[in-house]
Amino acid sequence: MASMYQPEVETMSRAALEALQLERLRAVLDRVYAKVPFYRARFDEAGVKPSDLRTLADLARFPFTRKQDLRDHYPLGLLAVDPREVARIHGSSGTKGKPTLVAYTKGDLDRWSEVVARAIVTAGGKPGDVFHVIYGYGLFTGGLGFHYGAERLGMTVVPVSGGQTARQATLMEDLRPRGIAGTPSYCLTIAEHMRAEGKDPRKVGIQYGIFGAEPWTEEMRQKLEDAYGLKAMDVYGLSEVIGPGVGIECIEAQEGLHIAEDHFLVEVIHPDTLEPLPPGTYGELVFTTLTKEAMPVIRYRTGDIAALIPEPCRCGRTHARMTRIKGRIDDMLIVRGVNVFPSEIEKLRRSSLRWRGCLHTIKLSWSARVDWTG
Repeated sequence: MASMYQPEVETMSRAALEALQLERLRAVLDRVYAKVPFYRARFDEAGVKPSDLRTLADLARFPFTRKQDLRDHYPLGLLAVDPREVARIHGSSGTKGKPTLVAYTKGDLDRWSEVVARAIVTAGGKPGDVFHVIYGYGLFTGGLGFHYGAERLGMTVVPVSGGQTARQATLMEDLRPRGIAGTPSYCLTIAEHMRAEGKDPRKVGIQYGIFGAEPWTEEMRQKLEDAYGLKAMDVYGLSEVIGPGVGIECIEAQEGLHIAEDHFLVEVIHPDTLEPLPPGTYGELVFTTLTKEAMPVIRYRTGDIAALIPEPCRCGRTHARMTRIKGRIDDMLIVRGVNVFPSEIEKLRRSSLRWRGCLHTIKLSWSARVDWTG
């Protein structure tokens, strides 16, 4: 069995896990109905109350939350605690206007560091590792999220943040981290800088890398693994849910991202009909936070397209996994009745000599966007 941070949680039976989820879900629905006027109004409008939840399947009766709801209640209109209990605020970049802000209590920060520590172990980390954090620090959740998770695990953290490529390379050479975490494109830039200086990134000795915060392909994974001689793990998270730590690939299998289901209830829905989809079917990821205090979210529509893998992983973990993100709802095309995402163009290019014809068809269809067909 793989090394685990919390084996008693990560290997729970499905029955025990769902019982825990139901208990926590009832509690969070009660809290938001009592504490957050937005959710009380939404529940009342939908004709549901927290007491209507008898099984996990009953959650499908409750309304969704969207990013626009957070924007409409800027800055912190969805707080479920007294503002004096807020210990930290993070947020999105705000490229489309004001940032989307998310608040954390001390309890939230403690649980966040727990799920990130668990994620790092899943990716191959262990206490005592030198861990080089390349994600940006600040409102963005990546840097501080991994920083506190790594410290909780007992790692030696190098909080470099982004930029200063030459210094990044020097610190890697001198401190010889066993693990790194950062955006895949920039980590590849560091490797290219080292090569330009006549140095071999593989000699640094990095064993695993945790990459995310931007779309990346299997081709990019191969480039990273070849450049550093490491195993490249995909990590998933978003600030509205908590930040990094929602899901991550295991170093043993790299067959889907393990979701911390004791903290996050995941659904996959049809983006048009909004109906739940069965495991293995691609649709929109929807998350409900089960343990957040400051700003819980109920049925948060992420806009990300993936499928769920409910079977236990060969690493021994039993929580559901999600596939790597296939695309975004607003990026999807339908070509000759088939759902196509830009990421699949890259797969076609690498796997078939006929990709030029497929790409030509997609280009011709690019302006003819139609609704999701399932």
